[in-house]
Amino acid sequence: MRRDESSKFGTKQITITAVLLAICIVSQVFKNIHVLITGPIVNLCILLAVLMVNLPCGIILSIITPVTAYIIAASPVMTAVPAVIVFIMLGNIVLAVSVQVFFKKPFVKSKSSEIKVTYVVRAVFCALAKSVFMGVTISMWLLPTFIPEGSPLRGKMKTFQMMFSVTQFATACIGFVYVFVVYFVLKQAFKRDLALFQKSDS
Repeated sequence: MRRDESSKFGTKQITITAVLLAICIVSQVFKNIHVLITGPIVNLCILLAVLMVNLPCGIILSIITPVTAYIIAASPVMTAVPAVIVFIMLGNIVLAVSVQVFFKKPFVKSKSSEIKVTYVVRAVFCALAKSVFMGVTISMWLLPTFIPEGSPLRGKMKTFQMMFSVTQFATACIGFVYVFVVYFVLKQAFKRDLALFQKSDS
C-alpha cells in the first residue's frame, strides 16, 4: 500500500525542512534590525514547508523556530514570560493547519499562474487566524497576567500587545506575498524548462 504523501517523512522531507530551518535561523540573526525582516521570512518558510512538503514539516518548523529565536536573540518579553514561546509555537501551528485545510489544495493544484482573488482571501483568513489566536492568548491574557505590575516592561505593554497581534497579521500577510512570488516564479521556470525539453526531444 502506498504511503500517503501528506504524512510521509523521508529523506526528501527532512532535507527540505532542514533547508527551510536554516533560512529561518539566518534571518533570525537579523531579528534586532526589524521584525518585518525576520517575521515574514519565518512565516514564508512555514508556509513553504506545508505547501511543498506536508503539514508535519510545517509543524516541526512552527515548534523549532521560536526556540531558535529565543536562543539567537531573545526579546525582553520572552525572557520575562517564557510561556510566550509556547504560544508562539501554537500560533505558528494554527497558521500551518489553516494553510493545510483552507489554502493548500486549491493553490497547489491550480494549473493557472495567475494570483486569484480567492487565494488572497484564503491567505488573509489564514494570517488572521494566527494573529487572532496570538492576540487573544498572548496580548490579552498572558502578558497582562504574568508581567508584574512593578516591571518596567509594563510601560511597553501596548507595544508588546501590538507585536503579538497586529504585527503577526502583517508578517504573515507579507509571508504569503513572498509565497505568491516564489511559488509562481518557480512554476513559470518549470514550465519553460519543460517546454524546452519537449522541444529538444521532438
